[in-house]
Amino acid sequence: MTSHSRNAITRRHLLGSAAALAGAATLLPKRAWAADPIKVAGIYTVPVEQQWVSRIHKAAETAQARGDISYSFTENVSNTDYARVMREYAEAGNTLIIGEVFGAEQEAREVAADYPDVAFLMGSSFKEDAALPNFSVFDNYIQDAAYLSGIIAGAMTESGNIGMVGGFPIPEVNRLMHAFMAGAAEMKPDISFQVSFIGSWFDPPKAKETAFAMIENGADLLYAERFGVSDAAKEKGILAIGNVIDTQSEYPDTVVASAIWHFEPTLDAAIAAVQAGEFTAKDYGIYSFMKEGGCSLAPLGTFEGKVPEAAMKLVEERTAAIKDGSFVVTINDEEPKSS
Repeated sequence: MTSHSRNAITRRHLLGSAAALAGAATLLPKRAWAADPIKVAGIYTVPVEQQWVSRIHKAAETAQARGDISYSFTENVSNTDYARVMREYAEAGNTLIIGEVFGAEQEAREVAADYPDVAFLMGSSFKEDAALPNFSVFDNYIQDAAYLSGIIAGAMTESGNIGMVGGFPIPEVNRLMHAFMAGAAEMKPDISFQVSFIGSWFDPPKAKETAFAMIENGADLLYAERFGVSDAAKEKGILAIGNVIDTQSEYPDTVVASAIWHFEPTLDAAIAAVQAGEFTAKDYGIYSFMKEGGCSLAPLGTFEGKVPEAAMKLVEERTAAIKDGSFVVTINDEEPKSS
């Protein structure tokens, strides 16, 4: 995924291209979904070990183990090659294709238009369009869990200076950082943040180097949106907060808490729609919300009993309120700034 290739496309351009399909059926034909298990392909621009993609891959493997799908995948696909791989999987008879098209939005939708009997569920910063009925979108809306992890961070930092290292300043990252910052500010209103983006989705050495600079500048806790940050925290003997996956087993003395993304509700909803012949253009982002089971705060593990009681009480109260809808974590997709 690259920020500049994604930004080169406009929503109007996408919707205009899809308008040519306005006469298409609202739902994909039921005859297309006869096979059980259904054939699913995953297309990823990074290794499946990368945080974000690993959650999609894990959910697909879980569905395959259940017998709902047969699953194959290709990783490290460049944005320029993404459309070709999509076509190959569509031609190979896959019923559902999943992946992330942040750097190939226009091309991906053009491919979907050519295969109306194939369902596409793609990570995207844009929305679905009824004129392209077989193309649904999703995103990692795990701001609920990120906010809760921020509360813990705010209670654990002694200097009140937190370093935050992200990949690119796109909505998928920005909203989590803002939620984390809001949670931290609940415990320390005068807290400060160092915010930096490394311009890559997978460059642990660069993320580590950036984190080292933040530690030199006074940070005593790091928000590890990218791999490499927790390594820096471990080497310097400070704490870190994880994102998307739980890495505490690898950093038992470093990672206090993590906001976990569970892709299973998103994928399972799509599989059910495909099996019922009811897959249509939809935004599956809601399935990442905590109340849908799409995210959670990881167990504290080795830090159980080490987080101040006031913070844990607030986490408990807000978790319940988020789940019953009485408290809503703000979704802010704007680029966060150091403060």
